[in-house]
Amino acid sequence: MAILKTDTKEVELPDGSPTMNAAEELGVPFGCRQGVCGTCKVEVVEGMENLEPKTEREIELNLSPNERSMCQCKIKSGVVKIRF
Repeated sequence: MAILKTDTKEVELPDGSPTMNAAEELGVPFGCRQGVCGTCKVEVVEGMENLEPKTEREIELNLSPNERSMCQCKIKSGVVKIRF
C-alpha cells in the first residue's frame, strides 16, 4: 500500500493508483479533473521518486520540478507528502 499525506492527514491507496481520490480526501481542490486548469497542482515535499513520470498534460502546464497535478498523477508505492 502507498500513502499520500500532508502535514496533518494521510490516505492509504493501492500501489499504482491514480492520486486524485486520495488527494481529494486530503482536501486538494479540483476544477476540471482533466489536467487542463491546474487547480489541483500541489508541491511534492517528499517522495517524488514514488510517483510515475509526469504526463503530457502535466508537462503542458509547465509545472516546476517539484509540482504535480493530482488529477493526472499516479503513485508507484511508498510515501508521498504534498503541500497545497
